[in-house]
Amino acid sequence: MSLAQWAALFVLNIAGAASPGPDILLITRTAIRSRRHAVATVLGIQVGVLFWCTLTVLGFAALLNAFPAVLGFLQLIGGAWLVWMGYGMLSGGLSERKNPPADLEEAAARLGRLRHAFAHGLTTNLSNPKIVLFLSALIAPLLPASPSVGLAIGVVAMLSVSSVVLQLGMALLVSTPTMRRKLLRAGPMIDVVSGIFFIVAGLVLVFNGVEDLQA
Repeated sequence: MSLAQWAALFVLNIAGAASPGPDILLITRTAIRSRRHAVATVLGIQVGVLFWCTLTVLGFAALLNAFPAVLGFLQLIGGAWLVWMGYGMLSGGLSERKNPPADLEEAAARLGRLRHAFAHGLTTNLSNPKIVLFLSALIAPLLPASPSVGLAIGVVAMLSVSSVVLQLGMALLVSTPTMRRKLLRAGPMIDVVSGIFFIVAGLVLVFNGVEDLQA
């Protein structure tokens, strides 16, 4: 791959990682309450990113295209999980509007253990298998038909590292004490909006999954 191809892959991956979606919303709502939980969430998301990038380079997209039922089943499970998370965010946001946290410490405490934040990040990212198709469309034109092991590892590393740097930077920016104090009052409404988004995104995945299973 030429330097221009590496640069194109980097820019397109950054644009995809920064685009509004469940991952970005989850990072934002968590960072408003706690920096440590936001970092844990990003790390969970990035384990999912590494998983999807590896499968893409190994040709998993071809399997999904050849067997739509596999994609349908994964979308059905992932969509149901997003709906469940969205319901939790929506009900939590409505509850916090009546009983908001008294300060930043209480807001962080309400998030629970760090491992739960990590798990939420991981499962949210893994809930959408179509990322493999997106990455495949991004990578395929730039990779040779049979890439070497070194090239495959390099592509996976570049995609993963660029994504984690972007999202970690976002989490650290939003979770500064000044930003947290400014946004804490908006936390419940952000949860309500995030919950609705997760529910809608999950229902779309479920619908697409049912369609693929019936194909």
